[in-house]
Amino acid sequence: LMELYSTPSKQLDKFIYEKLQPDSVFLEQLHRAVHMICEFLRESCFAVASAPRTRVLKVVKGGSAGKGTALKENSDADLVVFLNCFKDYEDQRKNREEIIREIQQRLVECKQQRHFELKFDVIQPNARVLSFQLSSRTLSESISFDVLPAYDALHHLVSGYKVDPMVYIQLFQKGLPGGEFSTCFTELQRDFVVNRPTKVKSLIRLVKHWYKSMLRNGETLPPQYALELLTVYAWEKGSGETNFSMAEAFRTVLELLQHYQQLCVYWTVNYDFSNAILRSYLSRQLSKSGPVILDPADPTNIVGNGSRWDLVAKEAETCCRRQCCMSSSGVPVRPW
Repeated sequence: LMELYSTPSKQLDKFIYEKLQPDSVFLEQLHRAVHMICEFLRESCFAVASAPRTRVLKVVKGGSAGKGTALKENSDADLVVFLNCFKDYEDQRKNREEIIREIQQRLVECKQQRHFELKFDVIQPNARVLSFQLSSRTLSESISFDVLPAYDALHHLVSGYKVDPMVYIQLFQKGLPGGEFSTCFTELQRDFVVNRPTKVKSLIRLVKHWYKSMLRNGETLPPQYALELLTVYAWEKGSGETNFSMAEAFRTVLELLQHYQQLCVYWTVNYDFSNAILRSYLSRQLSKSGPVILDPADPTNIVGNGSRWDLVAKEAETCCRRQCCMSSSGVPVRPW
């Protein structure tokens, strides 16, 4: 973090390019590793499963690898596996742990043939995710994977697709915990970021790098996704241009973080107020005390709800006094 804090504001683009952006060799390795695990999930994982056969409908790449916001030497690949055995959200909830154990067992069998090394995290009760590190002779560093089994709530997603409001209504009418099924909407989460200009993704990398330096054990900070969304919001409201001042953009995100209690952020790309049931639900969500950042892919998910935003706000205030937020004449850079 000290390196960022001592970087002159005019050199932030250079800092991102040299320190944060992965090189083409690493991206190629990441692509190959993701392809290998995807292929395994699609082709081999459930090939010998007992009847009725579990089938993989699709595997979707999420996380920073899917969004194009991976950081150098720190990459995570989220792979969401949509399965035909989940008939609804409840089904996913009841059976995902069993599926996760089965995927782990098959991966262990597969590694003997494929010559790669796997290190698994312990599967917790009611686990939603299988986490492991993959390393092999062809990788310069290990890559972290999260594999998440999910119900295919959106079915066939095509370009320009508008989600049927019932997909969301079923979710909150069942009284299921908000955000628990966000994995079902991974494609929408990914597309929300992936289509942004390159420089916006660079800004996301910068904010993520700054945020990761604050992670300490035992403190519940808002998830990284909350800061990604806030970064997109800052850019949309502040500039909206494909080319902008990185220092002003970063300073704007830090400003928003310092006033986190006033945040009420939402988008209407996948859901809106036209359906009466959804409208009244959204109104209730948006009237909750701040910060409210609604997941653009899942209106039940108030991202970062109940987290220690105050700790992030404090660090944001500190950052604003450092060189990375000062102009060459020593005056603080103005936010948008």
